[in-house]
Amino acid sequence: MENTSEVKPAPKLFPLIVERLRSQNYSKRTEEAYIQWIKRFILFHDKRHPRDMGTAEIEAFLNHLAVEKKVAASTQSQAKSALLFLYDEVLERNLPKLENLTKLPAKKDLPVVLSKQEIQAVLSGLEGTMWLMVSLLYGSGLRVMECLRLRVADIDFDRQEILVRDPQGYKNRTTLLPGTLVHPLKTHLASIEALHAEDLSKGLGEVWMPEGLAKRYPNTGKDWQWQYVFPSSRLSVAQQSGGVYRHHADEKPIQRAVKNVAKQLGIKKAVTPNTLRHSFATHLLEGGHDLQTVQRLLGHANEANTKVYAQLVNTGGRSVTSPLDVIKPIV
Repeated sequence: MENTSEVKPAPKLFPLIVERLRSQNYSKRTEEAYIQWIKRFILFHDKRHPRDMGTAEIEAFLNHLAVEKKVAASTQSQAKSALLFLYDEVLERNLPKLENLTKLPAKKDLPVVLSKQEIQAVLSGLEGTMWLMVSLLYGSGLRVMECLRLRVADIDFDRQEILVRDPQGYKNRTTLLPGTLVHPLKTHLASIEALHAEDLSKGLGEVWMPEGLAKRYPNTGKDWQWQYVFPSSRLSVAQQSGGVYRHHADEKPIQRAVKNVAKQLGIKKAVTPNTLRHSFATHLLEGGHDLQTVQRLLGHANEANTKVYAQLVNTGGRSVTSPLDVIKPIV
């Protein structure tokens, strides 16, 4: 990735981009990604201001990513979304259609899934908070960032449910809380509440609130119910407001932990935290749960996204008996 520290565009451009992103409730990760893509776009064109460029320059940059950098289709798509947001929402320019774009084919690989025995081995290789987070990925079908963004208010112990909030607030869903995690999670929250009390005693203890929630529940940033279930060990200073917050934990440690424990166990698969979510869906279908239920728990808007797991259930030794296994051996 090119060095973006040298980019010095016209004043107020990037604050304006951030303002537009936040006014539309884009997530912090999307905000950071869009900012980086826009900076790379400017660097690629010798630091010209975006207002002096247009469709031809966008196509040149996106084709560079596809042909020279050989990025994945999803990466090119994210870069395209960032640039279209810049021109549509920030610069307010209606660009002609991108007709000369080198489109990359999306990969159609089946997701990697672990067996129940492999899942048990992975969890046995973890402990403490890391074990709890990875258990939620598999036991509740959470994405990594969904797990890290959980608030105390999102956990309903009585109903054994978890509210999974969409960063933009449009696709919230409810998934299950495994009964085996109720006690460990309550114990974990007790320690987090003590940390929050310590922050409050120092005049801190405020957590970042999405704009929609902040408008609906003003002055609640210090309330216990809105604290992150898995907070960062360090405090953060917001660039725009200068406020001091305790954000949620970073995703990199959990990514490393899952990868390392799989390697130590000798699992010959490309295991990532999302593998736990894929395994959750596949094992539910194997257990006889219907596709619509699994789709709802995963939060898929399109049933086709869930059907891919049915392919995993209906292939291999789980549903078809090999003819070699039914013939009589020759004595």
